[in-house]
Amino acid sequence: MSQSLDDLRAAFAGESQASQRYLNFALQADKEGFPQVAKLFRAAAAAERVHAGNHMRAAGDVKTTLENLEASVAGENYEVVAMYPEFIQHATQEDNKKATTTFTWAREVEQVHEGLYRKAQETLGKETESFDYYVCPVCGFTHERNAPDKCPVCGTPGARFQKIE
Repeated sequence: MSQSLDDLRAAFAGESQASQRYLNFALQADKEGFPQVAKLFRAAAAAERVHAGNHMRAAGDVKTTLENLEASVAGENYEVVAMYPEFIQHATQEDNKKATTTFTWAREVEQVHEGLYRKAQETLGKETESFDYYVCPVCGFTHERNAPDKCPVCGTPGARFQKIE
């Protein structure tokens, strides 16, 4: 692999993390009553997403939809069967309850994502109905068509779910 390809992938990872970091900083600034700083963080997060997307495309890591679905299934499966079980074990051994909870929630949700991606693979290119997804703002649980009464992973009321169109 070339050095520039390695650099593009490292830059993608860094910009992606910065974007998410800034979105979380914006939430905190809003909570503390600093709306202008929150706007700045959200603007910077949007710019970092642009950078990340540019780097990913330049690296050739955005492929056909079928290839992207295959990569997504593989990534979610890795998180479910290898990454999160190990992280949960470490957090449990260290009695870090917050880490154990967030890793457990993520693992459960990644299983759902893997299933949704597999379903999309099966129907790719076929005529299907169009519907929205609903995402739990606490754990990320993702549900098709409508929000459940309450999140099956963390118990958040369905009324708080975010509609993704």
